[in-house]
Amino acid sequence: LQPSSLAAAFGISGTAAYLMHSNDDSSSAHHLVKCDAANTNDLLHQLHNKFDALQAQIAANNAANATAANENKIDVVLGAQWGDEGKGKLVDMLGEHYDICARVAGGSNAGHTIVVDGIKYKFHLIPSGILNPKAKCVIGNGVVIHLPGFLQEMQGLHDAGISTQDRIFISDRAHVVFDFHQEVDGKKEHTLGRNKIGTTKKGIGPAYASKISRNGIRVGDLQDWEYFEERFIALANATMAEHPSIRIDIDAELAKYKQIAAKVKPLTIDTIEYINDSWSNGTRVLVEGANATMLDIDFGTYPYVTSSNPSVGSVLTGLGVSPNKLSGIYGTVKAYCTRVGEGPFPTEQINDIGDHLGTVGAEYGTTTGRQRRCGWLDIPQMQYSAKLNGFTALNLTKLDVLTGIGKIQLGVKYVDAVTGESIAGMPASLRQLYKVRVIYEEMDGWTEDISKCQRFEDLPVNAQKYVKRVEELVGVPIKWIGVGPGRKDIIYCDV
Repeated sequence: LQPSSLAAAFGISGTAAYLMHSNDDSSSAHHLVKCDAANTNDLLHQLHNKFDALQAQIAANNAANATAANENKIDVVLGAQWGDEGKGKLVDMLGEHYDICARVAGGSNAGHTIVVDGIKYKFHLIPSGILNPKAKCVIGNGVVIHLPGFLQEMQGLHDAGISTQDRIFISDRAHVVFDFHQEVDGKKEHTLGRNKIGTTKKGIGPAYASKISRNGIRVGDLQDWEYFEERFIALANATMAEHPSIRIDIDAELAKYKQIAAKVKPLTIDTIEYINDSWSNGTRVLVEGANATMLDIDFGTYPYVTSSNPSVGSVLTGLGVSPNKLSGIYGTVKAYCTRVGEGPFPTEQINDIGDHLGTVGAEYGTTTGRQRRCGWLDIPQMQYSAKLNGFTALNLTKLDVLTGIGKIQLGVKYVDAVTGESIAGMPASLRQLYKVRVIYEEMDGWTEDISKCQRFEDLPVNAQKYVKRVEELVGVPIKWIGVGPGRKDIIYCDV
């Protein structure tokens, strides 16, 4: 555009202090037109406002175009630390843009809390995307499901006025968690004494053990009662033989599950066909990760881990989709770090800082109610998580919890406590991980209330510096920033 045309596009009647102007004939010589000096500041102010509006419109159009280009892609929200990062809140916010929300791994050991209009919703098995009235929810084949707990969770949503009719589907290949799995879980944890894993005692590990031992029972088996009865009796007897202190009333359990079978029959489908057909037809799918990377059975701090793979690989194996269908992979990370249960935690702060983070951040487990251990953000751990999952963007949550801390520490490097040598990657040996010394980088904090900030530029300068430093060290752009507990207390960054 010629400057005169640009000025017209902005809706400004005058010109800037000097404008290069041409006649309609493109071959005409250009000449300078002098502006009335009295109007210059006003004109520049108009230009500034119009330019800002144009930039915002371009950004919105780019976002819309990007969304349209990914109409039939599968996006994933994963936990990047040790869990409890706030994945459910992002899923709830994004959910309105997706047709299907899915769980792919774990069981009722996962817990997500969503606050809507002052009401807390706690989810354990059902994807929190159910709060979007247009979305359907899928519990994939990689999940292990305690059906009585699932039905209770559905009833709780119904009582809260959330419709679940024709909106929740369970994979016929998902394995069942029985009450005796939970009993086994509790007894095993008790026998470990001070070496306990820190399990939620929800029966997840024993259910996966049954699955791997090939004597597990799948949800689809309930639709062939004779087959289910045969396998249940065999599994119950095998459990009692291995754990003599556990007694199972087989007749009572069969009677209970006969009633459950009728209730879950309308919900049980081949989710592999459903998801892939939906994807082929342009449906947008959002996967809600459970637990987190550092609790992964393969990549986490074994044996202080969960019994499944909460990293990106579980999307493929737990939903039945191919890698080329994945699009956005969003890692959720707190502005600090927490962990529930036992196991190494290099940046843990057992002091006033830990108390501040736990109190201000309300760090209590959704599923267990246990107090979480708290510490500074661990950059080597985050770099490891980003390497494993291939995050395309990060969701940085609970930045507001750091408000009021004078000096904020970032754990930027692991070194051997004895030799002082740098440690590359994440040690597989817990002995080594327990003994690492963390090198910290200190940053100035802020005291301003950030809960009402809506743009990155609204944040205090020191908060902006902290976010940018995290982004720089991890090597992944930060797309969302949590500034408060409310459903909408999120800053969107155009990255």
